[in-house]
Amino acid sequence: MRDSISISFSKEEQLVITSDNSGSIGMKEQDSVKVPYETVSYFSFRAAVMELIASKAAPISVVIQNFCGEDAWEKLTAGVQKGLSELGLEGVPITGSTESNFSLLQSVIGITVLGKKRMFNEESAGNRNIALIGLPLVGDEVVHESEAIASLSLFKEISEFKDSLVWPVGSKGVLHELGRMFPDLDKDKIIPSSEIDFLKSGGPSTSFITVYPPRLEESMMNIAGKHFRKIMEGQLIETVLCKTW
Repeated sequence: MRDSISISFSKEEQLVITSDNSGSIGMKEQDSVKVPYETVSYFSFRAAVMELIASKAAPISVVIQNFCGEDAWEKLTAGVQKGLSELGLEGVPITGSTESNFSLLQSVIGITVLGKKRMFNEESAGNRNIALIGLPLVGDEVVHESEAIASLSLFKEISEFKDSLVWPVGSKGVLHELGRMFPDLDKDKIIPSSEIDFLKSGGPSTSFITVYPPRLEESMMNIAGKHFRKIMEGQLIETVLCKTW
């Protein structure tokens, strides 16, 4: 199941909620990774909004919990705005709260994304190929190896392919996410790759898995370019997308 909560508020629509947090990453002296707050919020927003889009929902609001100080607020909102702009969603409202009574020694933020989706039953069954788009990165790699990151616009474009699924790779790595998607996964069917560490943390979802019919492979390769790496072929799936994914 996706890392999201879905709440039905009518027979036709659901509210979907996803979130992400970040600690000891920012501009405070005792932070483990030193990066601008715009970068911190951008990647935290990425992780949350990718989970939302993977759940077939459209973002309607973003909430920021800021423990970095009042001076960081505008930079944090700028990072979220950057992500929304990549998705073509500049009009989505941003709200939140700043802890201004006490000062923490390290930077901490939390981001929640609210979205809405229509109820539908899209039956999908048959053989599917599986590819990894982008590479799993964590910590300073996110800054120094940014060319390996799959963009939000690419994630959104591939999520809109009919009969395909997308699944962000989080901190437990590619192999863990594959196991969540396919509990009976035969690991021997994974295509070996010198580029991919299947056990490595994916950090703030710098890569994602896509499951797709073989007929879509050429189109996906053309869109994803160097970010496309096939990792499995001919995986049988039987699912109802709106309920299972």
